[in-house]
Amino acid sequence: MMDFAIFWDWLSFAVRWLHVITGIAWIGSSFYFVALDLGLRQRPGLPAGAFGEEWQVHGGGFYHIQKYLVAPAEMPEHLTWFKWESYATWLSGFAMLCVVYYAGADLFLIDPNVLPMSVPVGILLSLATIGVGWVVYDLLCRSPLGKSDTGLMLVLYGVLVFIAWGLTHLFTGRAAFLHLGAITATIMSANVFMVIIPNQKIVVADLIAGRKPDPKYGKIAKQRSLHNNYLTLPVLFLMLSNHYPLAFATQFNWVIASLVFIIGVLIRHYFNSVHARKGNPTWTWLGAAVLFVIIIWLSTAPKVLTGEPKASAAAEVYIASAHFPAVRDTVLGRCSMCHTQEPVYEGIYHAPKGVMLDTDASIAEHAREIYLQAGRSHAMPPANVTQISDKERALLVAWFEGAGK
Repeated sequence: MMDFAIFWDWLSFAVRWLHVITGIAWIGSSFYFVALDLGLRQRPGLPAGAFGEEWQVHGGGFYHIQKYLVAPAEMPEHLTWFKWESYATWLSGFAMLCVVYYAGADLFLIDPNVLPMSVPVGILLSLATIGVGWVVYDLLCRSPLGKSDTGLMLVLYGVLVFIAWGLTHLFTGRAAFLHLGAITATIMSANVFMVIIPNQKIVVADLIAGRKPDPKYGKIAKQRSLHNNYLTLPVLFLMLSNHYPLAFATQFNWVIASLVFIIGVLIRHYFNSVHARKGNPTWTWLGAAVLFVIIIWLSTAPKVLTGEPKASAAAEVYIASAHFPAVRDTVLGRCSMCHTQEPVYEGIYHAPKGVMLDTDASIAEHAREIYLQAGRSHAMPPANVTQISDKERALLVAWFEGAGK
């Protein structure tokens, strides 16, 4: 158990690292091409079929870029496809979902106080929400509503708000935010995999065969690309939110998630307007700031108490351990001044990461984290401010490794 827990924690770190790297590559290229597209300028004398051009300077050199709405008269010898960044980001994100939320479903995915369910049911429900999210989005885009960019965006926002509310009634707050981000990221990656790239391949195939490509494929791809552009910032917030319980573990968490989408749209609207040289809408920053203040206020609203949660079957094993009474005393003495509903440690106003360690059930539910953070490593308490001893750390290790034996 000891070796597996350490290996699994490092695996989680490695997958998260990979996800961040691929995400940076995808988002970076996406932001760059949106800015490039908006900055294109037309002039007399452009090559036939060229829509616009842009001059840029970077890394000590100058770049002259031209865009063709359909394709140039002849295919270039070398053509770079921007798709693997998207695919790798989604695949690494799904791997992290499996490593963290599916393997640790009792702790991170399922909350019996929200909706009692078995681990297999929770995982199947998770997969279903991600898949259904894409299907609903794609059907709306292909419907007559898809002909109106504004109307489609408003309806899609309403759907996202409903999904945010629904997820908080299925999973833990942390998992609800993660799944809202996963649904949105799946929509973005599926746009690339199932719409944008296939449409571009149709255009290339037509060009190679000597046929005139249909401009509709470019128009459809551009609409999906625009959606991806506006969804990027909310996805980043939702993926980072699992480190901030004030976002996911409060009573109005689904409202907070909904407002984050508006903030993302406002910020992207500012940069898109500036890159397109259509003005400097600084009002968007004021709007984003006001919404953020509202989010802060919502996060402080008192949560309706429903009583002390019962420990899961997996956690009962740690409560039944002969070491548990001593472990409980150690945790209450060394950890609960911060990890409680009302922390007493100076400067701490909310339990870090929303982790409560002030009841038998909560201590047992976080056995693995206690083992890794305060037993096998000295990460907790920070700077050992509560002076936990080596003997107490050894007790935590013996408790976790001996549970169930």
